[in-house]
Amino acid sequence: MSAPLKTVKGQLNEDLDLAVVMRGIGQRARLAARPLALASSAQKDAALAAMADAIRASKADILKANADDVAEAKAGRATSAFIDRLTLDDKRFGAMADGIDVVRNLSDPVGHITDAWTRPNGMTIERVRVPLGVIGVIYESRPNVTADAGSLALKAGNAVILRGGSESLRTCDAIHQALAQGLDAARLPRDAIALVPTRDRAAVGAMLAGLDGAVDVIVPRGGKGLVARVQSEARVPVFAHLDGNCHVYVDKAADLGMATAVVFNAKMRRTGVCGAAETLLVDRAVVDTHLAPLVTMLLDAGCEVRGDGATRRVDARVKPASEEDWATEFLDAIIAAKVVDGVDGAIAHIENHGSHHTDAIITADAAAAERFLNEVDSAIVLHNASTQFADGGEFGFGAEIGIATGRLHARGPVGVEQLTTFKYRVRGSGQTRP
Repeated sequence: MSAPLKTVKGQLNEDLDLAVVMRGIGQRARLAARPLALASSAQKDAALAAMADAIRASKADILKANADDVAEAKAGRATSAFIDRLTLDDKRFGAMADGIDVVRNLSDPVGHITDAWTRPNGMTIERVRVPLGVIGVIYESRPNVTADAGSLALKAGNAVILRGGSESLRTCDAIHQALAQGLDAARLPRDAIALVPTRDRAAVGAMLAGLDGAVDVIVPRGGKGLVARVQSEARVPVFAHLDGNCHVYVDKAADLGMATAVVFNAKMRRTGVCGAAETLLVDRAVVDTHLAPLVTMLLDAGCEVRGDGATRRVDARVKPASEEDWATEFLDAIIAAKVVDGVDGAIAHIENHGSHHTDAIITADAAAAERFLNEVDSAIVLHNASTQFADGGEFGFGAEIGIATGRLHARGPVGVEQLTTFKYRVRGSGQTRP
């Protein structure tokens, strides 16, 4: 028997077996998925508009819940990076609500015909986008994922089961209540966006098992421990990335001013996000002109630099880098720095140590940029731009459910289009196969 289900406030919600509760959530989500898949674009957009309005109207309640979550996390001695991911300030709250409006204004992918052709026997065949079904989203600390995942799943005609982190459950619950109001306003089933109402970690295991076939795909969004568990235990397909070990390579043809601005933003804008740069690579050809200014800039900004021999020689504050550092996602004000032999050296280092998430080159050499963009095997590759653009909102998706680094179905920011699959519609006039 599992422990009794606990609500956000920590009180018993009747002595119900967790497995029974989770099975019920799955069954109701599966039932809600069909009317949602058949809902019109206008009906889904009406729900999204009502959701954004309800979130803005609930601002005081949501921020109060978030303040309580943050206070509890601080009392538990959570790291500053963790607190940053957990916190909703006015700017982030506004971006969360605005993101729903952006999703609403996107084209509805459901029913979009991606290809069509006619066979010699006269049959016509169409490939058309359809929803995935029921999506399970398991996430840590970032409560805005509740709104992002709920709105994206709805736009793509999917039901979604949300399991937020225990540290953000109050905030997630407050946001979820606003999303439910939006569903009510558009006369769509509330169970289309479900929030697991417990901190019990056994709920994660139940979702990974598929809730008796109710869940079609799992999207984890959190630390390496969570994602590793999901990838190891899931009995349904997974869209995920394990590490965000992102690189910025400063080429010999890089403008130093641009390189300084991009490297600073890529590392220091928000150190705890998956798109934060974790390794700086500098072309050996510009060690004398570029390395010291870049390293000094990071150190002066409060970033710990762990470097190879060449990097340590430019500033006594640089600490020796271990072999492990080259493959580490620090998620903190720490960066590994190394001198490499041109584009070849940068590409080789990223291939050996990268996580196929996001990598950038800074250069004025178009040929070098094209080689990097073509040969670096990552979900997102940038030229002369910060790795912190690895975000669905910045791609024009309104939001994202996560970043996927696998090679099947979804890769990069998982937005509305990536939350659909396709089927074939074949029309004939009595044809039979000889």
